[in-house]
Amino acid sequence: MITINGKAAFGGIVIGKIKEFSKEKNVVRRTKITDVEAEYTRFEHARETAITQLASLYEKAVKEVGETNAAIFEVHQMMLEDDDYLDSIKNMIETQMVNAEFAVATTGDNFASIFSEMDDEYMKERAADVKDISERVIRILSGIEEASEDSEEEDPFIVVADDLAPSETIQLDRSKVLAFVTRKGSTNSHTAILARTMNIPALVCTPLDNEVDGRIAVVDGNSGKIILDPEEETIVSYEKLLKEERERKELLLRLKGQKTVTKSGKEIKLYANIGGVKDVAAVLQNDAAGIGLFRSEFLYLQSDTYPTENEQFNAYKTVAEMMAGKKVIIRTLDIGADKQIDYFNLDKEENPALGYRAVRICLDRPEIFKTQLRALYRASAYGNIAIMVPMIASLWEVQKAKELAESVKEELKTEGIAFGDVEFGIMIETPAAVMLADELAKEVDFFSIGTNDLTQYTLAIDRQNAKLDMFYDAHHPAVLRMIQMVIDSAHKAGIWAGICGELGADTTLTETFVQMGIDELSVSPAMVLPVRDKILGVE
Repeated sequence: MITINGKAAFGGIVIGKIKEFSKEKNVVRRTKITDVEAEYTRFEHARETAITQLASLYEKAVKEVGETNAAIFEVHQMMLEDDDYLDSIKNMIETQMVNAEFAVATTGDNFASIFSEMDDEYMKERAADVKDISERVIRILSGIEEASEDSEEEDPFIVVADDLAPSETIQLDRSKVLAFVTRKGSTNSHTAILARTMNIPALVCTPLDNEVDGRIAVVDGNSGKIILDPEEETIVSYEKLLKEERERKELLLRLKGQKTVTKSGKEIKLYANIGGVKDVAAVLQNDAAGIGLFRSEFLYLQSDTYPTENEQFNAYKTVAEMMAGKKVIIRTLDIGADKQIDYFNLDKEENPALGYRAVRICLDRPEIFKTQLRALYRASAYGNIAIMVPMIASLWEVQKAKELAESVKEELKTEGIAFGDVEFGIMIETPAAVMLADELAKEVDFFSIGTNDLTQYTLAIDRQNAKLDMFYDAHHPAVLRMIQMVIDSAHKAGIWAGICGELGADTTLTETFVQMGIDELSVSPAMVLPVRDKILGVE
């Protein structure tokens, strides 16, 4: 029996046989060509086929993991339209008279090398993306079928691989996959995010050797380890844990329809986080009382240009109507840091997390902000919409945002366009906002604490940097004290306070948050019932 530690990307326990996911290596040879035009045409046909394949993957991913998580395949399609990438391939074919496979492989390696050497963690992850799309094009050029697991495999299995691209992950038969274990990768990779969305236990950065295919193993995603060739006693122990986990899930299903109330009668608003219209189905399925965070920036990330007022209005209106009067809190544009969009023409920054992002862009480019506000207020006539502004650090930012909101409302009144009674709130995710919470509370209707960024800025730790995982402590006393300060300031001013960051779904802190006086928790749809179960047991 051998126990190997990795990094847990998603919790859960499984017992099963390992199946090594072996990628067919694209052996690319340099070949001299004579017809440049014909060779580039051959590449263009392969590129178009790749884009079609990625569009199909996007549609499959939307159905299985939601629009937000499927967006990576749209990003891959856009990368195949990138002028720099295409120019490099064309130039190699023309000047070096080489075959398309070699030009694509070399360009892919060059771009991946550039990305991997960048300081920004988000850009480093683009190295894997450019390799993925390049390998796809090479497979098409070489006539190699896309790698996938045999769907006729009788028993479910544990997938082990050096790494998994998002396209490989989404094509696996979910009914046959017990868990993912990769030797490389990070907990913030797209594959890790997909695993969490698919509710599949996953480990990354796991130093397994290459002789594991067919061996029995236990994957413990809760403690981040895999046990090879477990002894009978170990299997019995884990089977008992599995039984308890299944019983717990059955119990949670019985919680649907119940109010989220503590034993002493305090009701907590239990909402869900979404990234787009198609995520609403999961919100309703998991019985959330509303939407506590609609990440509106995904409307921008999925577009080739600034989404129009009507495009945004239709998205917000649809969600409001589907939620049928339940609260829908929409976060205004939060672009920048790890979310870059070409058409925004943002400058390269040394410290993007501390740079030109979120409300700073909105106040600097009011025409973009006002377009979004018009769409939001128009949509508010069709449901219970609230607006919240992210990354606030100063009182004047709130006042300026409110001033722009009031000007939009006046415009709509003049035009005879109806809008509802909209709550206006802010996210508390900077230490500055915490320290000013008593003053900020007088300006808004509610606070929503973004614990991801609040932890990052409080501890001075880049949360995208895998090397700092051991130092990133969301339970840090300083973070918890700040949350308490925000709640106290909100209640003193007569407004409510909630949490919409990852910490809201941490059931080890649920009782603490209730005792702090939290009014609302917004979590991923899948965590609504587990958090409700915890709250029902709190005094």
